[in-house]
Formats: sequence, C-alpha cells, structure tokens
Amino acid sequence: MSKVLIVIGSKSDMEYADICAGQLAVFNIENKIEVSSAHRHPQQTADLTSRAAEDGYEVIIAMAGLSAALPGAAAAHSNLPVIGVPLPAALEGLDSLLSVTQMPPGIPVAAVGIGKPGAKNAAILAARILALKHADIAAGVKSHRDSL
Repeated sequence: MSKVLIVIGSKSDMEYADICAGQLAVFNIENKIEVSSAHRHPQQTADLTSRAAEDGYEVIIAMAGLSAALPGAAAAHSNLPVIGVPLPAALEGLDSLLSVTQMPPGIPVAAVGIGKPGAKNAAILAARILALKHADIAAGVKSHRDSL
C-alpha cells in the first residue's frame, strides 16, 4: 500500500496535517503524521526523512510556517518527492511561501498554496504522484477530478 509521510514542525500545526490526512484517506492512501522541527529537532528530522523510503513512504509532505525550513530540510535528506505546504505565520504566510519555493538547485520542493487549501492540495498532488505507479490511486484521482 502507498504511504505518505506528513511532517509538521509543531503540534500547533496539527489542524493542517489533519486536513491533509483526511484528503489522503479519500484516496485510500496510508499516511502518518510526525512532529519534527527542522530547528528544534534537526537530527530527528534528518533521521526521519532520510529513512522515509526504507520505511515504505513514497512521498513526503512537509508543513511549516515562519522560516518554513522543514520542507527544504526534508528534501535535503531524502530522494523522495517532497511537497511543501507553507503555513500562515508572519506576513499571512507569504514569508513561508517564499521560503518553500526558494530552494537551491538540486534540492527541489514542490509547493502548494498557503494554509488549509494548500494542505488539501498537497494530498491531491501526492495522490497524483502516486497514481503514476498505482492503478487504484489513479482511478481515485480520476474520479475525484471528474467530481469537480
């Protein structure tokens, strides 16, 4: 079964992770939410994301506000696709959005919109990535798209 790792930097970001996990559930995609800050728990974050593939994950969704370093830290330690969800903090999340999108060459992070819509779209993008490999998810993605 396909698995997505959702990483948030703080328990206060759980509402966004729950939205993402709920949307992944619509596609029957197994997921796990982990709290691990790029700044407060750098080694834990490195360990978590560097072993994500061997733990059976196929996509990482990383959510962060303020400096929004978590998606970049995840991408620095994993070859899996990383989807960054900028969360509202200072500047209504614009600072987070810029941090997620301004990655150095060779360390890409896919970025979605800020906050709750971004959390939902991150799950849909993860499903579309997984649909390339998994026919059951592809059928769910098509059905979801047709329902819009």
